[in-house]
Amino acid sequence: MSTTERPRILVVGGGYVGLYAARRILKKMRYGEATVTVVDPRSYMTYQPFLPEAAAGSISPRHVVVPLRRVLPKAEVLTGRVSTIDQDRKVAVVQPLVGETYELPFDYLVVALGAVSRTFPIPGLAENGIGMKGIEEAIGLRNHVLEQLDKADSTTDEEIRRKALTFVFVGGGFAGAETIGEVEDMARDAAKYYPNVKREDMRFVLVDAADKILPEVGPKLGKWGLEHLQKRGIEVYLETSMNSCVDGHVVLKNGLEVDSNTIVWTAGVKPNPALARFGLPLGPRGHVDTAPSLQVQGSDYIWAAGDNAQVPDLAVGEGAWCPPNAQHALRQAKVLGDNVISGMRGFPQKEYKHANKGAVAGLGLHKGVAMIVFGKMKIKLKGRLAWYMHRGYHGMAMPTFNRKIRVLADWTLGMFLKREVVSLGAIENPREEFYEAASPVSAATAAKPAAPAEKAKAS
Repeated sequence: MSTTERPRILVVGGGYVGLYAARRILKKMRYGEATVTVVDPRSYMTYQPFLPEAAAGSISPRHVVVPLRRVLPKAEVLTGRVSTIDQDRKVAVVQPLVGETYELPFDYLVVALGAVSRTFPIPGLAENGIGMKGIEEAIGLRNHVLEQLDKADSTTDEEIRRKALTFVFVGGGFAGAETIGEVEDMARDAAKYYPNVKREDMRFVLVDAADKILPEVGPKLGKWGLEHLQKRGIEVYLETSMNSCVDGHVVLKNGLEVDSNTIVWTAGVKPNPALARFGLPLGPRGHVDTAPSLQVQGSDYIWAAGDNAQVPDLAVGEGAWCPPNAQHALRQAKVLGDNVISGMRGFPQKEYKHANKGAVAGLGLHKGVAMIVFGKMKIKLKGRLAWYMHRGYHGMAMPTFNRKIRVLADWTLGMFLKREVVSLGAIENPREEFYEAASPVSAATAAKPAAPAEKAKAS
């Protein structure tokens, strides 16, 4: 970390907004005008719309993330967390991955912490649930599901087999519907290589407290998506919540009980709880309250955007807030970057206004729904064409040319080669086998009496 007399622009969070805002600021900034510092617990940004495809093996996990230091070579990138902010002194307290906390002074602040999974105090959820907010979880889910097929194929115990082949997904929004669609697709493909496992042996369950799935694409396409999943043998229970899942025993509000080793939680997101320690004005649901210029209310040197911000949606009208999606995050980041430069130079702020361009969702290979907005006209697509729209939109939105090419290469290879169905479950405990090999030797050596020559040396 360098010390400098130049003003410091501190970007808290290296996600979509943090990455794009920092890139915009660096692009618009004059040489030596300011120091841009990005602080995030991870050294990379994750493109979350591609997590379901990474979980299904359609995209290599490394291609879904963007290394911050490589993309922001002219910025300081600190791997750690901002624990608190002292607005009076304009100082942030940084907790690095290792070592003592330290204070970091700043002149301008960008809050881009994003969101975390919205959970409820459900018995067993913390111990058994799998989230879908990070690439680690997507890799873990893929390995876990394939591992369940390995277990089911190798056992003669019917109870173990049934529990291994039951997959429960909670949440029917984009993340939930896309993830269950992709994972079911992968499991169906993988079953071809297991002599004792057929798709008919598997049970996929989707649960949502709302009365519909995929609300983002509208009621008609949401209904089509629901019927499509049901035709693929996926059980969907609406207006239903999960009461408990202790030891994998799932109890739903409607009285249904199933045993499952796989419980995937995608029931929405909430703003990062760390915001409560920053002393910023928060909205009723914990988002940072911002003006249409993305400036935090009551401040002229702090900006916020993305999933952790409550941004007025000027395109909709009074009382509306921008929904937490990549479409808004990308555009807000650019306006935010311009406004930071304007604020630094004493120029007026620009208000953020963006009309919704629609929504796209992939439900597995060659399957999807899409609602595209052109002015006042809405074009609704389903099936293969919608899936092409989904891939086309997100392929273009993927940050950096490097990652665009890599994702495109994955998709192109997928057209000619069969899907990878190998489980690398041991990757989660890579030292376990070595430990088992080494520890008995160590224990034996410790217990073995010293040889006469060794005793002589010791004396």
